[in-house]
Amino acid sequence: MASRFCNRWRQDTREQLRELKDTNKALTRELNRKEKALAEAAALLVLQKKYRALWEEKDA
Repeated sequence: MASRFCNRWRQDTREQLRELKDTNKALTRELNRKEKALAEAAALLVLQKKYRALWEEKDA
């Protein structure tokens, strides 16, 4: 009886661990995607600022 309980507990624990690993992997992918998007947006803002500064110099 105790053996079946232990086996069931181990199986449940393995399933929970698998779910946690899958969730962690998905969240890590999402974080990486968002970090890349943020870096791209920051780079575009810097380029936009430099572009505007360049045109202001030419107009002056």
